[in-house]
Amino acid sequence: MTAPTREPANPRFHKEIVSFTRRGGRLTERQQDAWDDLASTYVLDIPRHTSSTSVDPEFQLDLTETFGREASTIMEIGSGRGEALVHAAHENPDINFLGLEVYIPGVAQALVTMRHLGVTNIRFAIVDAAAALATMLPAASLDELRIWFPDPWHKKRHHKRRLITDDFVPLAARVVKPNGVWRLATDWQEYADQMHEVLLSATGFEYSGVWDERFDDRPITRFEGKGIAAGREIRDLSARRINP
Repeated sequence: MTAPTREPANPRFHKEIVSFTRRGGRLTERQQDAWDDLASTYVLDIPRHTSSTSVDPEFQLDLTETFGREASTIMEIGSGRGEALVHAAHENPDINFLGLEVYIPGVAQALVTMRHLGVTNIRFAIVDAAAALATMLPAASLDELRIWFPDPWHKKRHHKRRLITDDFVPLAARVVKPNGVWRLATDWQEYADQMHEVLLSATGFEYSGVWDERFDDRPITRFEGKGIAAGREIRDLSARRINP
């Protein structure tokens, strides 16, 4: 599988606000080697609609076929370099893990780490999370949805680009199983406050209304480490899917 390249500029690709900035970049020799060796197995070939991160709305992912087994499935949106995702998969080999990430070198670096640790229970999809949750995943297919340190878009004029808004709730509710968990973490207090407000009114979820203790199964990633070094407080939140 060849690493995707950035699509040419086209106004129709940008009619909807997206919560990420697509980033490319040159792969290191180790990353390219891991990509060449592993991408065809662990990076999903998703049918596209308009752009290289879109999903054909007629396509739905068969998780049993994708992983070659039936097992609980946890998805992480914005898996980055795979630090948290590969750690979780290594510690929980009986669980399927799906990572959504648009940063190609990040996925390649995760493949490097997977090969080093012998991890095989991860699949990556290079897609826009909203499209994946709206149509790509089967309804009620995830035991957990994890979003660690999403881009805070800290400038006020960019707040509309944040992923965690009221509009995201029905997407999460569609894919998380009854009694499944939606987990969040951020190091930006103002964004944490927004997440808190979103969860308080999130239809289909039960939320305690208080900050969680730090999630033990999440290693301290580079993003989290930078936040700690800058003196920012890490906030964890979670909500449980109510059985309809």
